[in-house]
Amino acid sequence: MEKSLNFEAALAALVADIRACRICVETPQGAPLHHEPRPVLRVSASAKLLIAGQAPGTRVHASGKPFTDPSGDRLRAWMGISEEVFYDSGRIAIVPMGLCFPGLDARKADLPPRLECRRAWHDRIMAALPAIETILVIGNYARDYHFQRLGLQNHRKSSLTEVVKNWRDYASSAPRIIPLPHPSWRNSGWLKKNPWFEADVLPVLRAEVARLTR
Repeated sequence: MEKSLNFEAALAALVADIRACRICVETPQGAPLHHEPRPVLRVSASAKLLIAGQAPGTRVHASGKPFTDPSGDRLRAWMGISEEVFYDSGRIAIVPMGLCFPGLDARKADLPPRLECRRAWHDRIMAALPAIETILVIGNYARDYHFQRLGLQNHRKSSLTEVVKNWRDYASSAPRIIPLPHPSWRNSGWLKKNPWFEADVLPVLRAEVARLTR
């Protein structure tokens, strides 16, 4: 019990530091963030499942709550869980590679996650999440970071399709990795071209989510 309380206290202090972070504005790597930082994450020392995504979008930046958009609806459907379970940080941690909305490019598409986030915070966050057994890796930035961290570098340059299709290759890592395509509705074409994802991967995903959140 004392060890658990120590982890929670250390994590709470870390989250407080993250909430106050202004690195991307005051000491940026490249161009500074053009809006006020609003880090978005949900963590607990007791969470067994981690969702590692890319970065908040405009809707999540406005709400301050991860996956409050159609992508979140699809992700929860893939996982087979309710919003209540999804947002229970005692069971599920949510840590995107960019903790703040990175802004939009000239085509109104989201910019890549800020490098400052990963370098300043992610190793510390992962060290403060001792109970994580499985990581749902969404997108190339999360994939590259967690694959390197867990010694899966040989798979980093594989295509999204190959990585997701070969999900069994990562089942023995610790924590276990389940790679996913981004749940954006822009990926509907990919899902239609790859029906094996729904047939083969989603049952495994739902079983793992159920096991870790019951």
